[in-house]
Amino acid sequence: MTGLPPVRYTIAPIRPASHLFEVTCTVSDPAPGGQVFRLPAWIPGSYMIREFARNIVTLRAECEGRAVVVDKLDKHTWRAARVAPGRALTLVYDVYAWDLSVRAAHLDPTHGFFNGTSMFLAVEGHAERRCLVEILPPPPTTSRRWKVATTLPRAVGEIGAAMPMGFGCYRTDSYDELVDHPVEMGTFTHEVFEAAGVPHEIALTGRHDCDTRRLCADLARICAWQIELFGLPAPVDRYLFLTMVVGDGYGGLEHRASTALLASRNDLPYPGMNGVPDGYKTFLGLCSHEYFHTWNVKRIRPAAFTPYDLQSENYTRLLWAFEGFTSYYDDLALVRSGVIPIEDYLGLLGKTVSNVLRGGGRLKQSVAESSFDAWIKYYRQDENAPNAIVSYYAKGALIALALDLQLRAASAGSVSLDDVMRLLWQRHGRTGVGVEEDGLFALVEEVGERGGKGAGRRLARWLAKAVHGTEDLPLARLLKPFGVACEVEGASKGPTLGAKLAPNSGEAKLASVYDDGPAQAAGLSAGDVLVAMDGLKVTGSSLEAQLARRKAGERVEIHAFRRDELMSFDVELAAAPADTAKLTLAAKPPAAALALRKGWLGG
Repeated sequence: MTGLPPVRYTIAPIRPASHLFEVTCTVSDPAPGGQVFRLPAWIPGSYMIREFARNIVTLRAECEGRAVVVDKLDKHTWRAARVAPGRALTLVYDVYAWDLSVRAAHLDPTHGFFNGTSMFLAVEGHAERRCLVEILPPPPTTSRRWKVATTLPRAVGEIGAAMPMGFGCYRTDSYDELVDHPVEMGTFTHEVFEAAGVPHEIALTGRHDCDTRRLCADLARICAWQIELFGLPAPVDRYLFLTMVVGDGYGGLEHRASTALLASRNDLPYPGMNGVPDGYKTFLGLCSHEYFHTWNVKRIRPAAFTPYDLQSENYTRLLWAFEGFTSYYDDLALVRSGVIPIEDYLGLLGKTVSNVLRGGGRLKQSVAESSFDAWIKYYRQDENAPNAIVSYYAKGALIALALDLQLRAASAGSVSLDDVMRLLWQRHGRTGVGVEEDGLFALVEEVGERGGKGAGRRLARWLAKAVHGTEDLPLARLLKPFGVACEVEGASKGPTLGAKLAPNSGEAKLASVYDDGPAQAAGLSAGDVLVAMDGLKVTGSSLEAQLARRKAGERVEIHAFRRDELMSFDVELAAAPADTAKLTLAAKPPAAALALRKGWLGG
């Protein structure tokens, strides 16, 4: 809406020690009957109502220095009283920022980070107007060396326009764009690299000993491969990896030209590091996942997200494609770009298969149902989650794998899931047309038919059954023509209780009790703390060793505390279930299998 006056915001880390940002929002032509303002209830990419308005501590309105009455209409909506025509209305409010995650905001004397969805009130009726936001520095007592990392466009030509990585004025063409560029401020490490001709940046906040040269080189290969997969030009002019480095943490959230990441310090590469340790593979996979979202969900979107409604849940049954397919390609990009060898990739794939097999919920909930219920189930997991839900990330990735293998095998390698993704990009990503709930099946049929032999219709039917059903996927059979063996066995040779212990706890506290397992049959429940087995003390570190000395079918007496009550349970141990997958390269596969595998994994 060019020609109309912009909505103006300022944001200032006024009290870092108290974790408070001060935000102002000025509307030069407020609604005649009283202007309404709303704060989003959730952030795209994290499908749960977050109630960001709960962090607004104080809020007031003024017009030319005079107070204006503000009424709160619901949990995240305010209406300011009418003001005289031609006069500007300003809201001033403080936001508490102490959420060390990728979803909201965090502020202390060492740095500041925020997502726009938790900071900037939307002005009703002005969503398509230009926005100007002035990012102000912290008080001089905090630091004079802070800089700014963001992909917000600088407001070149405006008074107070920000310099590169500086405080000052930034601009966007709409509110939707304003809240899709997270901001980091502080004394972070900043590095730049190029991938397929596009400048990329990394900002690392927190103490670290990262070998940034190694990290940039590996990310450049991964990003270049993804750009080449979808084809030039890339959908961004520049891209930014915002990374908060902590002792123990993991998470990522995609944005249109950047990603916010939470990473464990020990997962970053260090000078002199050999190979690609598991932790570093985990971090590279996270970066790859969020980068792939630049196409798949930020631009190729479900119709239900076109546009987003940030005030309430947006339901779709397609997260298995937008998150699951992305989860398939995140590690695949590591091997195809040459960052990890094929054997390492098969190890990662085996872990994904195992994670799915270890949840009984996969036999009760389809990935389509899991997608639809993400708002109340996947993002609100409790102790019964393994028994009740399936991950649309993990099983969605396995469905993508199975579909890719079948497309390649049926066409002798002439078509693949890559072609489906490129078609999605051409039909939906480049056009902005959302993907309908059944739209992907037709595209799979179209691509499959290119390979001949009527495979398209068959694979479209198979995909619909896999997405809406709960059967396990025949991965061993599908991998065999590619010269890859898949064997599934028990996680241990010893017996099992059929329960999962709470992590990072010295005591043997049950986090989950699996359906139809020995612990459940004996009456044990999540939250119980095991203290003894047959009269011997049990701890979180000793339980596995004690079980290893037993045999399936043996009965043991377990004492456990439930709340503050000591209870006794008679447990019949069972053999460990076959839920651990191991993928290996077959010895001397035929030439046809080698050709298919090379097309799939490269090398």
